[in-house]
Amino acid sequence: MRTLCASTLIGEFFVIGFAGLVAMKDPDLSTATVWTVCGVVMALSVLLCGMITRPGGVQLGWALQVALIASGFVVPSMFFLGALFTALWWASVHYGRKIDEAKARFAAQAETQASAATPAEAGGNPA
Repeated sequence: MRTLCASTLIGEFFVIGFAGLVAMKDPDLSTATVWTVCGVVMALSVLLCGMITRPGGVQLGWALQVALIASGFVVPSMFFLGALFTALWWASVHYGRKIDEAKARFAAQAETQASAATPAEAGGNPA
């Protein structure tokens, strides 16, 4: 799950930066305000890459998705991009968990097979 979610968050990092460039064209917004907000959210998206597997990491990712969609009120194209990245986030979390479960089952199965083979090898009579 970590790899899929981190990939989505890094993609969002770039989209947020490009949205900041578009938002700078709005005469009602100051450059400092745009880059303060964008900088904080971009830093959050990078920090979240390392927090995915920690408690609350996925929930913070969902909060970031809501913020991304809400940024559509400033840059209208972000409604579409936010929805797109929200779908990617859902897929990353959903399928990432399935992959993690499959890896755990495979590791448990391999461990069971290895432990079943070890006593037979150790108890054999060399002739």
